[in-house]
Amino acid sequence: MLLKDLVVTPILLMIVYLIAYIIKYSLKDSFFKKIFIPALTLKILAAILLGVVYQFYYEGGDTFSYFRQSKVIHEAFSNNPVDGLKLIFSDGTYDADTFNYSSQLKWYRFQTEFTVVKIAAIFGLVCFSTYSGIATFFALFSFAGSWLLFKSLIKINPRLKLEFAIATFFIPSVVFWGSGVLKDSLMIGSLGFLFFGFYNVFIEKKQLLLSAILLFISLYILYITRIYILLGFIPPALLWVFLANNEKIKNPVLRKMAAPVFLTAGIFAAYFLATNITEGNKKYDIDEIAERTKINSEYLYKVSVMQGGSAYNLGKLDGTFGSMFRAAPAAIVVSLFRPFIWEVTNPLMLISSLEATIFLFFTFYIFIKVGPLNIIRLFFADSFLKFCLIFSLIMAFAVGLNSFNFGTLVRYKIPFLPFYMVMLFTLYNKRNSNIIKDV
Repeated sequence: MLLKDLVVTPILLMIVYLIAYIIKYSLKDSFFKKIFIPALTLKILAAILLGVVYQFYYEGGDTFSYFRQSKVIHEAFSNNPVDGLKLIFSDGTYDADTFNYSSQLKWYRFQTEFTVVKIAAIFGLVCFSTYSGIATFFALFSFAGSWLLFKSLIKINPRLKLEFAIATFFIPSVVFWGSGVLKDSLMIGSLGFLFFGFYNVFIEKKQLLLSAILLFISLYILYITRIYILLGFIPPALLWVFLANNEKIKNPVLRKMAAPVFLTAGIFAAYFLATNITEGNKKYDIDEIAERTKINSEYLYKVSVMQGGSAYNLGKLDGTFGSMFRAAPAAIVVSLFRPFIWEVTNPLMLISSLEATIFLFFTFYIFIKVGPLNIIRLFFADSFLKFCLIFSLIMAFAVGLNSFNFGTLVRYKIPFLPFYMVMLFTLYNKRNSNIIKDV
């Protein structure tokens, strides 16, 4: 942290909190007022803490690479705004006018990473390219998406304000990894915008203009930075839309007759969109995904072992879909409930293990309290629960099958943890409210 950070960041935070308190007192719901500032503060503190951890524990890392390269673009803006704009809108092609700058950018030709650099540079224009200032803006983006996600969840079940606040704002790994200068912060914010836009446009059919804009922004950012999240989100989301519309049919006979039609339509629409999203992307090509998973698993496991990392193994992957599906239960368990306490090798891994242990015990608690048969009945009766379950399982399967290192796993799994916890809270609420008797 430089002296400039100590001057700029306090001023930036004063402005941020002035606006935050204005927003807080404009909120009508007393619970919203109560958690708004604490949730925002936790995000900002986590963003700064992440930088401290990377500097003193990891002694460097991606967050500082993004920052240093964003400063190059900031320098271009300072010398010639036209050159700065060319870099911001560059597609990775070298240009004679900007080569002096682009040649310094190691991720210039890598669209995913360079997008994060561009966003960091844009934020840097407002805060004089200070790390803590840029980190604050990443935290604000993440918080904004999380806040809209929370508001959407409350519309779905207003009785669970505290529970959904915990799931959205207070899961430790989601807060820490999803707040600083990393792709993960953009992903968490964009996922919140995506859910908000999707819910308003296709389920509630309200706030259409704002929702459509946020939907477009989130789809673009996720497509560039974390396309696998779109592949996990779109199929269950479309299924949710079709089933939710089926639930609105008042005539019970007609509703049961229409259910298979809506279900089939949802599955075909999901498959069509998912395959078209990945068209031309060899990394996610459906025909080659099994072979690529095999290659990645072998490479990542060997690298982790060689570097003394916390590797895990899911068994033999032979490049076929059959081996992938045989590994699915183990992959899902890894993503949701590991590392176990006895697998811990460092302090950060201990925190991740404690969190995973809480998820494990909470899952067993809900399973016992609600009962397996009642859980199945509730999933069949509630389209939102289906969405949460399918999204969580798809993401847990994909992340567990493509990490092979607990250090990487803890970051990759944060998109679905809020939805998994929301699902558990919803199941328990329906059991306590005796709603299950009407299923």
